[in-house]
Amino acid sequence: MFERISNSFALARSSWQVLREDKKLVIFPVLSGIACLMVLISFAVPFVAQPQLFANLQNQAPWALGVIGFAFYFVSYFVIIFCNAALVSCALMRFNGAEPTLGDGLRAAGLRLPQILLWALVSATVGMILKAIENAGERVGQFLSAILGSVWSILTYFVIPVLVVEKVGPFAAVRRSTEILKKSWGEALVGGLGIGLFVLLLALPGILMLIGGILLLAMAKAVALGLILLGLALVYLLMVSAAGTALQGIYVTALYQYATQGEAPHGFDQGVMEHAFTSK
Repeated sequence: MFERISNSFALARSSWQVLREDKKLVIFPVLSGIACLMVLISFAVPFVAQPQLFANLQNQAPWALGVIGFAFYFVSYFVIIFCNAALVSCALMRFNGAEPTLGDGLRAAGLRLPQILLWALVSATVGMILKAIENAGERVGQFLSAILGSVWSILTYFVIPVLVVEKVGPFAAVRRSTEILKKSWGEALVGGLGIGLFVLLLALPGILMLIGGILLLAMAKAVALGLILLGLALVYLLMVSAAGTALQGIYVTALYQYATQGEAPHGFDQGVMEHAFTSK
């Protein structure tokens, strides 16, 4: 296990090097976050403007709340998947020696609009089912929903690169993702630890600023400095979060390209990639 974590951390460092060479890749997670916030606001405004609307729908047309919930899931997933597809597209272009622009990534994602729409539909359906299971029972429902959600996340690990490159439907993408997952079983599952550890190291300055700001406010000393530290910490941690999402996209794309082509992408060590795909 330690060897796998070490290998995944090495791949995370390579992903970081790719991100350093093409810093604009981090913009896609930022766009995704802003768009998701706008979607949330657009769905929340009617209920905030008319506080009785939720209660009225719950009493008179509970099915309408389900439709609204599904629509919210669908639009949110669409935004996230579209931006991830653009990120993966740019990563693939860079791996193959090109110098992609943001427009190149967005256009590439646009060319896969039918696949993205279908995958957003499937993702929203699964999300609603998991939410229903979670609400069906207290601890048992939450536990079962968490287990099923984890399994779903594992099986769909490579779906976005598959959709971008192979232009298949959602169910074929899941089957293909599972096939690739079997080749990189260790790194695909442990990879989150490597990326997570790397992102944690990046986040440490922000965490220290956050703690310092909270302590200053709690002691009522240098309140202005405390507020400044909290503001800086928030901005820094948001940036790290966006970078972490970009790193995950680059990481998955690199594993996918090696699994399908057998050659390490630009910026990745051939030996490390070979170790990631040894027989399991």
